[in-house]
Amino acid sequence: MSFIPRRRYDGPIRAAIFDWAGTTVDFGCQAPITSLVEAFAAMGVEVPLATARLPMGMAKWDHIRALLDMPQVAAAWERAQGRAPVIADVDDLYERFLPLQIAAVRRHAVLIPGTVEAMAALKARGIRIGTTTGFPRPVMEVVIPEAARRGYAPEVIVCAGETPSGRPGPAMALKALIELDIHPVQAAVKIGDTVVDVAEGLNAGMWTIALGVTGNEVGLTEAEWASLPADRQASLRRAATEKLQAAGAHEVVDGIADVPAALDRIQARITAGDAP
Repeated sequence: MSFIPRRRYDGPIRAAIFDWAGTTVDFGCQAPITSLVEAFAAMGVEVPLATARLPMGMAKWDHIRALLDMPQVAAAWERAQGRAPVIADVDDLYERFLPLQIAAVRRHAVLIPGTVEAMAALKARGIRIGTTTGFPRPVMEVVIPEAARRGYAPEVIVCAGETPSGRPGPAMALKALIELDIHPVQAAVKIGDTVVDVAEGLNAGMWTIALGVTGNEVGLTEAEWASLPADRQASLRRAATEKLQAAGAHEVVDGIADVPAALDRIQARITAGDAP
């Protein structure tokens, strides 16, 4: 008979790894989606917003490829271009998309309410702040100074293309932890607004918090959300919550302002002996 030792972490949360668009900036995750739709439209292909949002959270080249792999988008491409899409088309669309994306993030690089306060609360608890994003570094070179000017400057930023693979794999989140010099992974929490964010955290062995209202799943601007009647808000919140829970999120909350309380609940689970 043989035994396998099992280690259990019961200490404090030491790091939070945040997404960007839809999580800390750009309420409703508007910048990526408008740019993707516009890039496809320039090729004569109409991609509905809801369809374009499905792979959200991936690196943008991977996002474009995932869209072209969808039968309905591939069929629309073939109608417009007279042939099936190939990998070279992903490259071409990405090159068209990138300047559109840079222009869009300039318009949408506004902090989501509660971001500065949440970061201050985490830092007061000794929690280190890292980030990962589906944006490449040239796009983030626009977003980073805008966020810093408004009071948000995380310690670590890992961009798409800076690891051997991207989301939903764990490499970006793990790179952020390595750069923060934080271990074990059970002491870290991945926080984001998409199913892909949740998968990234789970694949890295981390706790996960998903944001249902401010990000991709609802997909509305702050003003659009505020204008809805309470029953419509409740319906959209419920649908987003159910989808993110089904993806495996340990906590689902409306937005970043709710993250400190969600971390308290996760900390209680860690203290009680739970693991992600």
